[in-house]
Amino acid sequence: MKKFFVRLAAWPLLLFSLSLVFFFGANVLSAQDQDYVYRTFRGTRVINGHSLETVHTGELEFLISHRFGYINRGAYEFFGLDQATMRLGFEYGVTDRLMLGVGRSTYGKHYDAFAKFRLLRQRTDGKIPLSITLLASAAINTLKPTDPNFPIYLQSRLAYTWQLLIGGKVNDRLSLQLMPTIVHYNLVETADDHNDLLSAGAAIRFRFTKNVAILAEYYYVLPGQRTQELHDAFAIGFDINTGGHVFQLQITNATGMIEKAFIGETTGDWARGDIRLGFNIARTFKLKGRRY
Repeated sequence: MKKFFVRLAAWPLLLFSLSLVFFFGANVLSAQDQDYVYRTFRGTRVINGHSLETVHTGELEFLISHRFGYINRGAYEFFGLDQATMRLGFEYGVTDRLMLGVGRSTYGKHYDAFAKFRLLRQRTDGKIPLSITLLASAAINTLKPTDPNFPIYLQSRLAYTWQLLIGGKVNDRLSLQLMPTIVHYNLVETADDHNDLLSAGAAIRFRFTKNVAILAEYYYVLPGQRTQELHDAFAIGFDINTGGHVFQLQITNATGMIEKAFIGETTGDWARGDIRLGFNIARTFKLKGRRY
């Protein structure tokens, strides 16, 4: 009965988060100050997780995320290249601060949707020293049940994420970001697992040249919330700006590319060599508004 009410509460919580997004949007968007810091991160993702960036008004971004198998599987599996997990996503800028997105992953056959709003933007004059972006997302697992006699109900397939993305540019080359996160699972593996998973993420970006940067990202899950043999997600990547595309090459122990997957379901252990090679490719299309 307790779990039923927890699941029931998830929808109002998500709607409340989205209402906050639009409430702050109506009040903050009136500001027309142009003295903002731009490109704290090159794209809307750090590596696996979101960055504080959003796309501009009228822009549609097509994002391809790809993860191969574990490198330590050896030559027979071509060092992981014989396997692949991927996510395709579309992200649209409703305004310069508000972005909506949808995606589909092969991992868990998940469909996901999210709203992302830039509450505060760092300014060059130091009056606002950092940026804060709000994220609310939902994901649904559409895998067929292993036993048709025991169906998995719709509400049990859902998971939700609420996240604050707090960060900014320290200088022209160095950017930092913190990601306090709550992931809610309507259904968990055992009675001892928590439906709500608390995590603290951190990310860093260092730009070597105009078009090349190195990034690292780590999500620490607070202890005592999981009974399974799971691990914190860690990733290192390189951003390469090619003009029309942003290409990112990375290594990570995570399989999934949405929050409920890489924060709460990562089985790979870096100490055992469970490392995956992967890449992200982002292509932006200007659908309306001024071209630049």
